[in-house]
This record gives sequence, structure tokens and C-alpha cells, in this order.
Amino acid sequence: MNQAESKGIILFRKDHKEKDMLVKIFTESSGKLMFYVKGAHRKNNPLAPAILPYTQATYIGKFNESGLSFLNSAKFIHPFTHIQADIFTAGYATYIMNLADAAIEDKIYDPHLYTFLFQALEMLDQGIDGEILTNIFEVQILQRFGVAINWQECAICGKTQGKFDFSPKYNGILCQNHWERDLRRYHADPRAIHFIRLFAQISYDNIHSIELKKETKQSIRQIIDQIYEEYVGLNLKSKKFIDQMQKWGDVLKPR
Repeated sequence: MNQAESKGIILFRKDHKEKDMLVKIFTESSGKLMFYVKGAHRKNNPLAPAILPYTQATYIGKFNESGLSFLNSAKFIHPFTHIQADIFTAGYATYIMNLADAAIEDKIYDPHLYTFLFQALEMLDQGIDGEILTNIFEVQILQRFGVAINWQECAICGKTQGKFDFSPKYNGILCQNHWERDLRRYHADPRAIHFIRLFAQISYDNIHSIELKKETKQSIRQIIDQIYEEYVGLNLKSKKFIDQMQKWGDVLKPR
């Protein structure tokens, strides 16, 4: 492929040889590409700001359909400065990017996922609740893993109002009148199910007013974790990290 340019988000980077680097970028135009950046560790490398973690930019270079791609330059560099500066926010951002990376193969054009990822990172960078943003991303990206769950209505009668529980047998929700149809239902907190149903269809533009109690967040976390364990089976280090954050977060956060 000849010289190309595209918006892109840095997914991760790793050292290659002494001064070079391999940088994986989710590009809007060509999907996820691995770029070889020669001399990335050299002083005054003009590409240095554009390949920092948690950065979006317009990248210019050779976008190859096979093998490594090559960066020549970058413009319109947009660092997510709050994410870069805060270990807790960075933890959520890393997990969200890892999910996006795992959800599709490399070099697959997926501008909708790109936009969804950018929106999540942008709102994290604005200081919006990282737990809620992550939950929304997890629930809505399930379809990319081939998991289609009916969150809209009871799988038996079509009821849309009232208390619900998640049923692995029916791959969706059951209203209270039909809980006996699946003895292996999650026995979840109906409030948590209510918010997961909301998360499955809400736009990031409409979440500024959502505030949840700690107990409800914990219940939501347990349900989503169980669904991912049963349906997806991912084992991401970044997920373990944010789980640990819940334990030691109160110690590190400023009072």
C-alpha cells in the first residue's frame, strides 16, 4: 500500500532491539496495525509524543496489508492527559483497549468500534466514572465476541417492566413470573440487572447523570464477570489489575 494517513489510537507498544519500538495502533481506516518505529528511543524523535500510551493522533506512513507497517509522521496529536496522569483511570483505559484489541482480528476495518473506543477514552479523560464506562463497554462489545444476549424483554412472555434475572438457559432475561423456568438463573440483584439492561443500549453521550451505589456497582461487576467467564473466556491481565484496584484503591486515592 502507498502512503496513507488515518486517525488512530495507541493500543500498546513494546521495545524492539535497542532503540526501536513496535507500536500497535487501532486506525480508523484500516483497523489494528502493528507499526515498526525506528529510533523510537532516540532523543528528539519527532514521533515520540504521538506514540505515547493513551494518545490519539492522525498517523501518516505505509499501511501494509501484511507484515509490519511503518510510521513516517503524525499530526493533530491528542494525548488523553488525565488518563496518562492517573493510575486508576489508566487501569480502566487499558482494560477497555485490551477488550477492543481482543474483539476483532488485526487489519479488519471497523470504524464503529473505533468510534466507540474513542468515546470511552474521551469520557474517561473527562473524569467520568470509570466503573460505569467500563461496564457499558463490556456489555455492548459482547456482540463482537459473537455473544448476542436479549436484554430487552423476558425470554418467555416478552414483558419489559418489573424485576428481571439473567438466564443462561434462555440466553437473556426472565421476568419474576418465570424465574422457575431456569434453576440456574443468576439470582442477581434486580437493580443490577436493571442497569445492565440500560447499559446494553445507552449512548455514552447520555451517561453524565448516572450515579450508582457501591453495592449496586459490585453486583453489576459480579454479573458481567460471570457472563464473560461463561460466554467469552478472556483472561486479561488488565482485568485482574482493575479487580485489584478495588482492594487497594482507598489506600492510594487522595483524601
